[in-house]
Amino acid sequence: MNHDQARYGDEDRYETLLSEKDTTHVDVDEASPLPDDLTRDELELPRLSEPELSRHYTRLSQMNWSVETGPYPLGSCTMKYNPSFTEAVAADPNAAVHPDRSPESVQGTLELLYALQDYLARIGGMDAVTLQPPAGAAGEFTGIHIAKAYHESQNHDRSEVIVPASAHGTNFASAAMAGYDVVELPSGDDGRVDLEALRAAVSEDTAALMLTNPNTVGLFERDIVEIAEIVHDAGGLLYYDGANLNALLGRARPGDMGFDVMHYNVHKTFATPHGGGGPGAGPVGVREELVPFLPSPHVREQGGTYELYDPEQTIGKVHGYEGNWLVLVKAYAYIARLGDSGLEDASAKAVLNANYLAEQLEMEIPYDPFHHEFAATAGDRDAADVAKRMLDYGVHPPTTKWPEFVPEAMLTEPTEAEDRQSLDDLAAAFNAAMTDDESELAASPSKTTAGRIDQADAARNPRLSWQALDES
Repeated sequence: MNHDQARYGDEDRYETLLSEKDTTHVDVDEASPLPDDLTRDELELPRLSEPELSRHYTRLSQMNWSVETGPYPLGSCTMKYNPSFTEAVAADPNAAVHPDRSPESVQGTLELLYALQDYLARIGGMDAVTLQPPAGAAGEFTGIHIAKAYHESQNHDRSEVIVPASAHGTNFASAAMAGYDVVELPSGDDGRVDLEALRAAVSEDTAALMLTNPNTVGLFERDIVEIAEIVHDAGGLLYYDGANLNALLGRARPGDMGFDVMHYNVHKTFATPHGGGGPGAGPVGVREELVPFLPSPHVREQGGTYELYDPEQTIGKVHGYEGNWLVLVKAYAYIARLGDSGLEDASAKAVLNANYLAEQLEMEIPYDPFHHEFAATAGDRDAADVAKRMLDYGVHPPTTKWPEFVPEAMLTEPTEAEDRQSLDDLAAAFNAAMTDDESELAASPSKTTAGRIDQADAARNPRLSWQALDES
């Protein structure tokens, strides 16, 4: 293949960096001490200048959508803008502390972790918090194991965890992975917990009820005190999924509602990066009777100094060291910067933005009054088609097809970060996509870097290559 063929291929399509790849032969003067099967005589390396490399990755970044590009209104996922000042705090050289250093030499680090434990405990109405879990799902798994250890210590033979049908899929998975049978609880006609169904579901086998409040369609569980009583009277614990805590900051606390254990999604509530396979954090808070079962080690203050200790009946370590340190630094910085009034303002704007956006939509929203998110329905249209069409109008679509009890659901959460113009643009895209004809929806998206793909086939048979693929 000559240079032009390598650069443009059979279809005259430019493949970035293809032309820069070459084979370089390297002479080795001295014999390698390695076995022959571990050595080679030639090595293929990219021959790149810095401008070429910079332009390549800049171009790729411009093909992606991000919270710096525009709103990311994925319902339930809560894609909040991450303030740049938290990145600067995490990049401070003083934060670059080796995790194997002795507690005596990292008192500042331990003080920050202890302060974050205290912040989160007060925000959630909990008595203690562990920072170890590296993600929300890991927090769920940790919280359920804490509940399990508590029941075992009381000689309770508990085999079931109740999970509402509207719960996150990770709730079902966390309970099952912890060894429990999962009892699915149907929603009532109003989209909330059906109290009679709950009474029928609880028994002497109930270890816990896992609940999100507000729930997946943004509805506050008005009967939360009675729900807690039903679960506690059966000897079970009430678990709070912190996915929607962003709606309650500074206004209501899960601990005050009767929850015994909860996890915090710091990416959803405290503006740390969402993860996407990278580092995250899912701290877990507990009431006093569950404190002895927290993961080890835990940070505490003793006589003006900070130390690591093993809780009396710890479930053990669930993550290396004290958690994902730099993610926790960002969460601490965000909370400290906003303070009580700032957190309360964030929740107010999150609720206001969701309700303002919903008022602009020419779509049915089956369940209200909602808080920080809502589930609109695409009606007789395919929600996924509408979402793909929204991409052509220059916005990112919401979560689609979930929760399942809303037909053709478009679950939307704009968060507190968006201004009125941004919300108006989102609403215009929703309404335009909903009124486009079926042929336009079927051909969408047409203005994005990648067009419509067969999602099922792409997931099952991925084709990954740095070079152009021959269709034959």
